[in-house]
Amino acid sequence: MAEPTSSSAPGFLGQQLLRKLYATVWSFSSDKFADSRTPRHLVLFGGMSPLDFNSPPSPMTGVTPSKSALFAPVCLEWLAQRTEEVLDPEIAIVDAHHHLWDRPECPYLIQDLLLDARSGHIIRGTVFVECRSRYRRDGDRPLRSLGETEFVAGAGEEADRAGGSTLNLCSGIVAFVDLREDPAAVDALLDAHRDAALGRLRGIRNLSAWDPRAAAVNGPPQGLLMSEAFRAGFARLAPHGLTFETWMLHSQLAELRDLADAFPDTRIVLNHVGGPVPAGDYPTDRAVVFREWSGAMRTLSSCPNLYVKLGGLGMPIFGFSLHERSAPPSSQELAELWRPYIETCIQAFGPSRCMFESNFPVDKCSCSYTTLWNAFKRVTSGYSRQEREQLFSGTASRFYRLNL
Repeated sequence: MAEPTSSSAPGFLGQQLLRKLYATVWSFSSDKFADSRTPRHLVLFGGMSPLDFNSPPSPMTGVTPSKSALFAPVCLEWLAQRTEEVLDPEIAIVDAHHHLWDRPECPYLIQDLLLDARSGHIIRGTVFVECRSRYRRDGDRPLRSLGETEFVAGAGEEADRAGGSTLNLCSGIVAFVDLREDPAAVDALLDAHRDAALGRLRGIRNLSAWDPRAAAVNGPPQGLLMSEAFRAGFARLAPHGLTFETWMLHSQLAELRDLADAFPDTRIVLNHVGGPVPAGDYPTDRAVVFREWSGAMRTLSSCPNLYVKLGGLGMPIFGFSLHERSAPPSSQELAELWRPYIETCIQAFGPSRCMFESNFPVDKCSCSYTTLWNAFKRVTSGYSRQEREQLFSGTASRFYRLNL
């Protein structure tokens, strides 16, 4: 699979300057990173150098372009260069993974999600996944993430009042609780998030991406999923009826297998096709990475409590450089690029344990909402009606108990 090349066409230079202008880490106050137990949700973009897990970010970090960046700014003018008709409009969709935030490089609030959800595809529900948005600025550190849950629950209620009740935006919330806290504290925090979520809480995510060869993604401590403190807190999820999910690299998938085997009664979903990342410091031979990743995914699929989200491939870190093109890619181009990864997951896990995700607004740097879902529909055009129903809505509805 050849990587797209960048362009110097008119309009592209301005887009690149915009990326550099926003090549700063979102302005978290330094005290949020003073405690090594606080997760650092990465907001690297525009080629930011990796930051130490225990240190506050510096707005003066260099901005040399790099494919190791996780995020790139969203350019609406660039996206507007391509419009597509909605394919297979009869297919109902549950968007299993999106965020809401007001970061300057790509603000995405409930009004933006509402516009995307109304852009043509039939959206029957969405799941918000934690992203360090609107945390409380003071109070006990473990309680600060409640601000995000309160914010998203309120946003979902706002969307319902605005006439989006049939869309069921943010009908599921995946919140953040540091599972390394004392188990009794984890119990109390889970109860607090359930109350704050107004009936929408469905699971907890802790990021675990770490690899010495891909330093730009290293935020959580190495071996998080294997630590005794983490597993003691993880054990409290099933009694609360909550799922778990994580974003990690394919080199770590053995750790997830060990976790799933140790907790067979806890359902787990792996984000972004399991992280086959060939960008930045990581080996650039995509064929080597694909072979390592696909073998690990087939091994992982033997755990019946493990699921996988199909998406996230528009992130710059995956190395397709879509956001660097002079014009947005078509859904046909995306389908050709992403098909090997999506089909490998479906063949390993089956449609009943796979769910599509937009990963917006992160993937919005690479394509529009309409184009993204068109690409997924193209990839699955040869699947049966029942299989597509599982992939686009059924699996997510069951996994998150959405009752749509």
